[in-house]
Amino acid sequence: MPPKKEVKQEKIPLGRPGNNLKSGIVGLANVGKSTFFQALTKCSLGNPANFPYATIDPEEARVIVPDDRFDWLVQQYKPKSEVPANLTVYDIAGLTRGASTGAGLGNAFLSHIRAVDAVFQVVRCFDDAEIIHVEGDVDPVRDLDIISEELRIKDIEFVEKAHENLLKQTRRGGQSLEMKKLKEEQATVEKILEMLKDGKDVRKGDWVPKEVEVINPLLLLTAKPVVFLVNLSEKDYIRQKNKHLPKIAEWVKEHATGDPIIPISVSFEDRLTRFDSEAEAEEECKKLGTKSALPKIVTTMRKALQLGSFFTTGTDEVRQWTIRTGTKAPQAAGVIHGDFEKTFIQAIVYNYSVLKEEGDEATVKAKGKVLTKGKEYVVEDGDILLIKAGAAKA
Repeated sequence: MPPKKEVKQEKIPLGRPGNNLKSGIVGLANVGKSTFFQALTKCSLGNPANFPYATIDPEEARVIVPDDRFDWLVQQYKPKSEVPANLTVYDIAGLTRGASTGAGLGNAFLSHIRAVDAVFQVVRCFDDAEIIHVEGDVDPVRDLDIISEELRIKDIEFVEKAHENLLKQTRRGGQSLEMKKLKEEQATVEKILEMLKDGKDVRKGDWVPKEVEVINPLLLLTAKPVVFLVNLSEKDYIRQKNKHLPKIAEWVKEHATGDPIIPISVSFEDRLTRFDSEAEAEEECKKLGTKSALPKIVTTMRKALQLGSFFTTGTDEVRQWTIRTGTKAPQAAGVIHGDFEKTFIQAIVYNYSVLKEEGDEATVKAKGKVLTKGKEYVVEDGDILLIKAGAAKA
């Protein structure tokens, strides 16, 4: 008998399912979060000020995702309407030591982090006597320890509560399927608790799909993807040097292996927003031999959230749609319109890279590079789709 084919388990991502995901800007007070939010979103929401808790309620804005593919398609089709992808960003109040026990804006702050799907963690590496530091001096490794510990302590509290509730139910005993499921959940919750008490973040665990199904409803703070933003002075950013950078890299390697670290100068980005046009801002960057870090920050966060794009194109509209990596064609169709997922028949597909290489749609068709795909097709980042769907039932 031939050996059985190994069934490959589909990996379920940690976090909320879906494509409408939000990222929050997190850090200690006075590290440059609100100024970064304003520079990133090109709006005057947020409340940069030289005192802790200048931001209380989270501010929300949408940022256009920079994408050369979208720009090329717009040039190609010259449509009446252009709709790029966007990323929703929240500016969240500054955290302080003791936030997990309610210090500062503790509990409100932590509930705001629970509501987002990923975190931009801003770490201060610039000296400025005029901008007070809540801990007295600039020490990014200490600041990273504070935030990491506060989030973990709060997660332990959430998980212990969930564990208590499960214990109440499993103490009843019995052999029913429901009881078996509850005991499995309890074992997962105990595994999470042990990990957190060992000083490790949940997102760094190796979880099977059944465990992920238990973790996701807990909305744990340490289960969210993190992009570390190292806020430098303009001078240090331009020369890409700062005495704290090696220590931060070492800390991330030890505590958050694989998480991206991006140097940024929030004061420089803020200054760029004050030019009258993008061309003038670009000229300033050229003069200084540098460039804005914002495009890289947005695309890195999308990657951390496991988000990708497909396009619909034509002379009426070019639109970039956001999907989660691994999305199948019917679910991608559902992003365009809910009825399309239910009545999906097939997708006509070719990738942007094929179109770019061939030069135009007619050549792609003539060379037989247009594919017809069914319900099991996993949409690739950069696919151009035409969805065929049946009539929706009334």
